[in-house]
Amino acid sequence: MTAQDDVITLALSKGRIFEETLPLLAAAGIEVLEDPEKSRKLILPTNRPEVRVVLVRATDVPTYVQYGGADLGVTGKDTLIEHGGQGLYQPLDLQIAKCRVSVAVRQDFDYASAVRQGARLNVATKYTTIARDFFAAKGVHVDMIKLYGSMELAPLTGLADAIVDLVSTGSTLRANHLVEVERIMDISSHLVVNQAALKLKREPLRRIIDAFAAATERKS
Repeated sequence: MTAQDDVITLALSKGRIFEETLPLLAAAGIEVLEDPEKSRKLILPTNRPEVRVVLVRATDVPTYVQYGGADLGVTGKDTLIEHGGQGLYQPLDLQIAKCRVSVAVRQDFDYASAVRQGARLNVATKYTTIARDFFAAKGVHVDMIKLYGSMELAPLTGLADAIVDLVSTGSTLRANHLVEVERIMDISSHLVVNQAALKLKREPLRRIIDAFAAATERKS
């Protein structure tokens, strides 16, 4: 076994998930030694030589964990649904980085008429699986337009009738004269673990999982 085989690698994305995972890491006795907003490094050391954090895009966390680029990671339920969750052990809903996936339209758009059964709607989103399943259940035909950013622009420019996106406070929607018309699902972040790593590194991984579980339980 090489030194690399002994290292536990945790995949996180910058921003809210990173910040809200720090107290859970602290509960496991792990402290990240560098601030990702100030460091240009993509691999951050911790106070534990056998544990490191890799910074990846939020949408890439499940892929890194699935294929062994990381042993475990923290990712939103939205990302997990879009990824499909293949090859991942999902032991915990961490109850952090909470938000919701919602449908939003221009203030002057008649959404109620547009979603009558058998209607057709142009929807812009990066959450194509979530959006397609939601509208299919309503009997609405959807032409999906996949976008990755500035989702609010799509209805304003006529690119789409509606968007399906993450909403936290709704302030960005209001600033762009959009309204939230349907809440599809609540979202929080989950711990995901590589299934092979769980066998090979069972004890150290189980200690982290148990510490995360206890900290999450205390919060709820």
